[in-house]
Amino acid sequence: MRLEIQKVKIDTIEFGNETNVSGSQLTINKAALIEKLKQLPNIKDIKIDLAMPGEKKRIIPVKDVIQPRVKVEGAGKGFPGVTSGIAQMGDGVVKALDGVALVTIGDIVGFQEGIIDMWGEGAKWTPFSKTKNIVVDITPVTGLHPHEHEETVRIAGLTAAEMIGEAARDAVSSESEVFELGTISEETKKYPDLPKVAYVEMLISQGLLHDGYIYGVNSGQILPTYLHPNEELDHAVISGNCVAACDKITTYQHQNNAVIKELYKLHGKEINFIGIVLQPELTTMDGKLIATDYTAKLCKQLGADGVIISEEGYGNPDSDLVMICERLEKAGVKTVLITDECSGWDGTSQPLTDAKPEAVAVVSAGNVSHVVELEKADVILGTPHAIANIAGGWDGAYDEATGTMKCELNAIIGATSEIGTHNATVKLY
Repeated sequence: MRLEIQKVKIDTIEFGNETNVSGSQLTINKAALIEKLKQLPNIKDIKIDLAMPGEKKRIIPVKDVIQPRVKVEGAGKGFPGVTSGIAQMGDGVVKALDGVALVTIGDIVGFQEGIIDMWGEGAKWTPFSKTKNIVVDITPVTGLHPHEHEETVRIAGLTAAEMIGEAARDAVSSESEVFELGTISEETKKYPDLPKVAYVEMLISQGLLHDGYIYGVNSGQILPTYLHPNEELDHAVISGNCVAACDKITTYQHQNNAVIKELYKLHGKEINFIGIVLQPELTTMDGKLIATDYTAKLCKQLGADGVIISEEGYGNPDSDLVMICERLEKAGVKTVLITDECSGWDGTSQPLTDAKPEAVAVVSAGNVSHVVELEKADVILGTPHAIANIAGGWDGAYDEATGTMKCELNAIIGATSEIGTHNATVKLY
């Protein structure tokens, strides 16, 4: 498969009479976009705002972050199985609005959503303080069940990103990235002496609004699945969950998976990258045994000499992480784990809920419990009172008198993402 992602550089965004790209400026017809989105099922109201890096704006509560793109060559369009029909993704040419993100906010469905600050202390903890953000505030109709509510917001966000992405179709790209990988046998013939490395990407798959989607299929409903890495970069995997904001893998991060991109950089030089296994994180012990056994089997059948394993979330998924590690290490397959830690405000609590002696190579994305103090915002997109119901926040975390806020990294979108693209790590003393 060969996927080319052409980057359309965007320096400024403004509202206007048309949605298009002129030079490095993106113009959005806000009224037309709102009108189209309000035609989707179960939508009561839509509001759209902009939030640029450095502005004293706070976005809360965030549902998802998505990069606006358009497929200009090859099969498929949009988000297959969700906003469009099923197609084999991973081949062709995609144009992406570089540095632009669509951020969805609105009524909280569950209790775990998140914050993006565009300036100050909060900005350094989220990668989305550096993107030029189109903020879509979605109000569904009343009376929906929680799963219907989540689906309404998810589809509205993906549809909005798809509509805005169309502006890139005829725009001139400034640079491009090419991701090309043949079959395992083809790549092994080219690089017979390089170790074969697979990537196991764990996805929250726990129901109750804790779900990822692969080609529109809830990951909790399938066995571990092998994907060509280009498929994920080409919209086959999306976020549909409301887990702790710090390590929620947003759709934007799936589209730009940092682990996949790093493995591509090493392919043909230090390793032979043989693909991805998407592993559902289930809640029952039987589910964990089936999924981890199956994942280890897939990696061994693929002939992997080494496996990178990234987690989504923390708590009971820690068990899945080390169970896969244990199975592979005992089979002679080397592993590296990427996780974050829940070590308490002082950093001295037990960081993971499970551990195995085989887990000797571990990358930490930081302590989710680290407390930060956020300054007063000039503009709040959403409602600051949502912090009381966000994981890492609490009743009283927002001080109405001063406009300041205190919370754990738990509450900040992407702060300790276990697939990278953030600033947090840990120090060993």
